[in-house]
Amino acid sequence: MLAITTPKSPNEDENKENVYLFPSMLDHYQIQLTRLLEAEQFGEAKKLLRFLLQCKGEDERHYEEWRNLLGWIEMAFPEGIEAPDRTDGDGPDERELRDKVLGAHGAENSDEAYVKQVLHVMRHHPLIEQQLLALERAVYLEGAEVDRTILDWLVSAELHPAVQFRALQALRRRGVTGKISFERLGETVELDVESTPLAMDEFPGPVAAILERVESVTEVTDSTLPHFARELWKECLQFLYATADYNRIIEGGEDTVDCWAAALHVNLLLAAYGTTDDEQIRDTYGIPESLRFRYEQASKAIRRIGVANSEPPFQP
Repeated sequence: MLAITTPKSPNEDENKENVYLFPSMLDHYQIQLTRLLEAEQFGEAKKLLRFLLQCKGEDERHYEEWRNLLGWIEMAFPEGIEAPDRTDGDGPDERELRDKVLGAHGAENSDEAYVKQVLHVMRHHPLIEQQLLALERAVYLEGAEVDRTILDWLVSAELHPAVQFRALQALRRRGVTGKISFERLGETVELDVESTPLAMDEFPGPVAAILERVESVTEVTDSTLPHFARELWKECLQFLYATADYNRIIEGGEDTVDCWAAALHVNLLLAAYGTTDDEQIRDTYGIPESLRFRYEQASKAIRRIGVANSEPPFQP
């Protein structure tokens, strides 16, 4: 979940007509592509897609998926108007650029056939990446049915938690307000659409405090870990938002922050290095035996998110 650097062809400067991928490398690149899209590093994603399309010997369905995905990204971010690679949420500058680029298709956004196409991809495409890109486009669509379509889809379909969260963000950006209730990670949640955070600094204080604790500890031993900690925590929040675990975080005190920070640190080290010293981490964050159960519950919750994110996407 942490590798977000675009790999290069072994023969990048040679004739790419001769490039073939081993099955293991195809899997690696597919995972890499997913991570780039999740991090909204669209410029790097386009480079990787173009490389994959030049490779030979793959199943035709892969080429079709890559062509469709590349087409969507190029439509949203044409050459010369690149989306900045995201490192910290969806800041004001990025939202302004996104609004400028995606909102520029005024006539297209109100075209009935185009609106139906975007909403169809959002609801029915099997790839999460395509659904997320469709949600980005849906923010700017015109028509009274758009809000209702997204709302109905969110409350009635079995969606990946990250897709649910991004759908809530899309609704907020479209100006939708009011309470909504739906199933999320086996729970029935109720929330106000207008309260959905659009960036890390819009989450409640305890949520930010957890990340700040981990960043301050990890930067001493490895300067790259704070960045990866932020990406991992953002990924977790897309799953946790509005759930019982999330409510316990924002309603808890410093002990809760310590337990979740230690749990995030442990899972970060497991993801980055494949190993960790659980006892040492608990000592670092001051987790006494009386809080060990709460810490272990937080650690298990983050591990479940990692497992869920490595499984095939839910079918809409």
